[in-house]
Amino acid sequence: MAPRPLLGTGVVRHRRLKPAGHAFEYPTYFLLLPLRSLRAQPDAALVRNRFGLVAFHDADHGEGGADALAWIEALLQAEGIADADGEIWLHTYPRVLGYVFKPVSFWYCERRDGSLAAIVAEVNNTFGERHCYLLAGDELQYGRELRAQKVFHVSPFCRVEGQYRFRFMRTGERTVARVDHDDDEGPLLQTSVSGRLAPLTPAAARAAFFGMPMMSFGVIVRIHWHALQLWAKRVPFVSKPAAPQAFTTR
Repeated sequence: MAPRPLLGTGVVRHRRLKPAGHAFEYPTYFLLLPLRSLRAQPDAALVRNRFGLVAFHDADHGEGGADALAWIEALLQAEGIADADGEIWLHTYPRVLGYVFKPVSFWYCERRDGSLAAIVAEVNNTFGERHCYLLAGDELQYGRELRAQKVFHVSPFCRVEGQYRFRFMRTGERTVARVDHDDDEGPLLQTSVSGRLAPLTPAAARAAFFGMPMMSFGVIVRIHWHALQLWAKRVPFVSKPAAPQAFTTR
């Protein structure tokens, strides 16, 4: 049986360690979409490229084209990853009432046997910029720590330095994506999004929406609210540097 779209319901967590401590956690929900299966057989439960309470739009990903799957397949080909011939899952926030801000989405690119050939972390900032970190290699598997140099500006309270440490875990009913940021002096941020997975159905989408009707708008509001708190705690402000020339960092 072909995999179906999934709805994850859980928690997003964020903890800053220095120079002033700051932490929060909020309930959230997200989509986990088997895009190759959806290309072969669209699912009526997924509102796609049109308005809905909870919807997915291809243009919200990659370089903004009409076919997000074609974009990720072209990226993998350009990077010489020829064995991602299984499912491609996209872990992402949906549009809610037509609006979304996606701090990060994750592309899980599998081989035919279900093992991971690559993961792409697609990061957006509040300046309308996007950058992708491509994780690949023999060490790539669920549960193992993966690393990438930080090259893209996200927060005005974090310099573009140091590295990200990624760890992804998935069972049949649960998924966790953890991203920690170490600056040049050591651990700085600890973040994660986790949730319990269930089939996406019209009833499940309605329940998610009415349970958190302001979820998508709340993401951007909370970003600015916590930025204000960091400013009040006198965390140094960092000016925005130029975006990296390359869209993808491997």
